[in-house]
Amino acid sequence: MADRATQHPIPSVWARPEHKPDQPTLSRAAIVREAIVMLDAEGIEALSMRKLATRLNAGAASLYRHVATKDELMELAVDEVAAEIHVPSSDGPDWRPAVAEAARSFRTTALRHPWLSSVLGQAGLAYLGPNLMSYSERLATLFAVAGFEDPNGAIDAVLSYVIGMSTTEAAWLLTVARSGESEADFIARLLPAAQQAVDGHEHLAKGYAVTAETIADPVALRDAKFAYALDIVLDGLEVRLAR
Repeated sequence: MADRATQHPIPSVWARPEHKPDQPTLSRAAIVREAIVMLDAEGIEALSMRKLATRLNAGAASLYRHVATKDELMELAVDEVAAEIHVPSSDGPDWRPAVAEAARSFRTTALRHPWLSSVLGQAGLAYLGPNLMSYSERLATLFAVAGFEDPNGAIDAVLSYVIGMSTTEAAWLLTVARSGESEADFIARLLPAAQQAVDGHEHLAKGYAVTAETIADPVALRDAKFAYALDIVLDGLEVRLAR
């Protein structure tokens, strides 16, 4: 009698051998590259195998010879862009700057590909692609060399923050883009209503008491917010390590 693993294989494109295509002129790599272009420009909802086939001047059936489902295509796209994330090497206990750089690189990649964080937010790091696995392994090495007893737990703490923050930030930037305004102009228009809404809420109001200089450089404001909260996460990990 077959065991459960045989009856219910992992539903991942990486958990089975790649199908040899009948039409070698249409490669899996070309399909994934074009899918990423569509995802970056139009989002997950706009991506379909039929639309993708049209852009590639191919029939939908030709795509299915390389990628069985849209879910498989998303796995491949996630792993392709994961190759853009940088993790610096660290040979000693000075883990914090390296982890911070890895977190910033993840955020930069996630904002370059706004669909990435929402996909990972839904599926976690369950994807088994080689690039994402390599990123996790390099992070685990940083934490292990630093002396963390549970490197995977430390990874979860950092990436939960980065993925959550990047999802929120990408959604904000999409809202700004849909307005047709620059980010600075959009904030300047939105801020009076936001300040009125928090009037009487002392601590919330402090967050909206921004200067004209801050409004003029919203990118720096977002960078500062990301760095501040990342420091809090790393402070917590540093306390845990000191125990």
